[in-house]
Amino acid sequence: MYTGAFFISLNFMNAVEVLIKYWGHTSFRLKQEEIINSVIAKKDTLALLPTGGGKSICYQVPALLNEGICIVISPLIALMNDQVRFLKSKGIKSVAITSNMHFTEIDTALTNCIYGGIKFLYLSPEKLQNELVRTRINEMNVNLITVDEAHCISEWGHNFRPAFRHINEIREIIPNIPVLALTATATASVIYDIQESLNFKEQNLIQSSFYRSNLSYVVDNVEDKKSRLIKLLDKIKSSVIIYVGSRKAAKETTQFLVENKFSANFYHGGLSAKIREDRQESWTKNQTRIMVATNAFGMGIDKTDVKLVVHIDLPSTIEAYFQEAGRAGRNGETAYAFLLANSNDIRKQEELLSLRYPSIKDIKKCYQDIANYLQIAEGVLPIEPIPFNILKFSERYKSTYLKTFNILKYLEKEELFKISDTMHTPSKLIMNVNNSELYKFQISNKYYDRFIKLLLRSYGNLFNNYVFINELQLAERYNSDVTEVKRLLIKLQQLEIVKYQEQNSNPHLTFIKARKDVESLQLNELKLEKRKEYEKNKLNRISDYINTKKTCRSKILLHYFGEENSETCGVCDVCVIYKRKNIKDKEFLRISNKIKEYLQVKEHSLEEICTLFPNTNEQEITNILNFLFGNDKIGKYGNKYQWIG
Repeated sequence: MYTGAFFISLNFMNAVEVLIKYWGHTSFRLKQEEIINSVIAKKDTLALLPTGGGKSICYQVPALLNEGICIVISPLIALMNDQVRFLKSKGIKSVAITSNMHFTEIDTALTNCIYGGIKFLYLSPEKLQNELVRTRINEMNVNLITVDEAHCISEWGHNFRPAFRHINEIREIIPNIPVLALTATATASVIYDIQESLNFKEQNLIQSSFYRSNLSYVVDNVEDKKSRLIKLLDKIKSSVIIYVGSRKAAKETTQFLVENKFSANFYHGGLSAKIREDRQESWTKNQTRIMVATNAFGMGIDKTDVKLVVHIDLPSTIEAYFQEAGRAGRNGETAYAFLLANSNDIRKQEELLSLRYPSIKDIKKCYQDIANYLQIAEGVLPIEPIPFNILKFSERYKSTYLKTFNILKYLEKEELFKISDTMHTPSKLIMNVNNSELYKFQISNKYYDRFIKLLLRSYGNLFNNYVFINELQLAERYNSDVTEVKRLLIKLQQLEIVKYQEQNSNPHLTFIKARKDVESLQLNELKLEKRKEYEKNKLNRISDYINTKKTCRSKILLHYFGEENSETCGVCDVCVIYKRKNIKDKEFLRISNKIKEYLQVKEHSLEEICTLFPNTNEQEITNILNFLFGNDKIGKYGNKYQWIG
């Protein structure tokens, strides 16, 4: 094991000195110091800090204080790359191992982690399952294991990304290294699940309050969400995030906003890394005002001047909503989190839930249909993996793609077969014309010229043999997305310029057990129903939050995360309406009419408005302003109000 002295000088520095040296701060905030001291004491630690609470410092400082390398397990490539860039800018050697790296790149990076003075190694949970990675970790001088966005262990580990449930295996490889788990949201059950899943030696939770006094939570029950959205964007002319439920909705909403003269772009996981990075940077620098995004745009976003977060579609969970809404107002100024809902939203989510968790009867029927479709007799165990087209199967047996996919994942967990799409050969390409013919084509077809030049620069010997290609890498180099690259390749094939063999997108089924008679198929119905009930409860909590008319929304959210004795916020839509009712009608009309006259002439700040009412306290004026804002009478531009109603 390597025990070099790359950062030995830091051993003589305390935590504050490291903070000053690399971050320029003279003191820690919130619970940072307590968390750092716990890690330095080599205690397994679960840290709950609100969004923007400075979680990264909690592992970076103690890792820098000790010789060796810190392994950071993170769910998103973008998060990892952002942190690596930041650390490198501070002169701290760091590396991220991601899915788009070749074997030789991974091998080199891991070698540098052993011998090259790397201080931080970033990995996804899936990469942690790689045998080469596990072997090399055993050779590293590891000082800390950090699990970022640790709530994903509970929220994603059961279904979406099962690798999260196997993170604890790293403790078998390096058993005596402390673990720091970090998250911004976790209920009592998730807190227990995280510590249990990561094999904490003893329970150790350090938590700060999630209360946000400057953030106004508002639920708007509207049928015409687009019209309401336009009004909101006209009222708050600052940086905005709009969350939607699908990639299609992200694109369509952006088109709608652009057509209405708003500066907007969209972001989702299907875009290339380069496009996502460019769009995030444009938004961060205020070159783009509005980002329309799926939940892929969330973790790791650090922009303090967001005044408005709008959810057009229902968030999947209270946890997701709280994190996403919390991206507003991180500079401490007044900000708004709007959730636009109507009578159909919950019903749609219930329908999706039934698709995600089919009945045992449906699962057994699907198993039988798959075996019949693949022509596998009872008692037979196929030796080779079998290609399986989910879409064609679903069409034949009158099911939906989503329902079939979820049943397949369930049957995989029951270890009846394994679903694999990694064994396919990559896409292949060869030129179908010679050099001179291609040149003539480029001259006469300028539209394809830049793309053809990219192909020739990226891959040698295209004229002689089929060459394996990577559409994602091409998309990044072409500053486009994968869909566009594939479209160009298909078009060039239709023009007989190239021969293009796209990677087969169908998974393969590898049967682990011989086909069973469906009646003897033993499935864990209780486990399935428990998971379905768990998800149903989460949906019910969203429904309760939307439909409340009496309880402060901030109190509801804080109660969900275990803060039992929180105060009413005074600024959510429920609180504002309640306070409006407690202001005498004549007094309300007098103040609101005077505000109207004042703001119709010129926009003014809260302080300026308060000078009009020397005998009325500021809080009462604020309540009236919030009420007028919620009823589309005033807008806010920076720190000033303007009459728009």
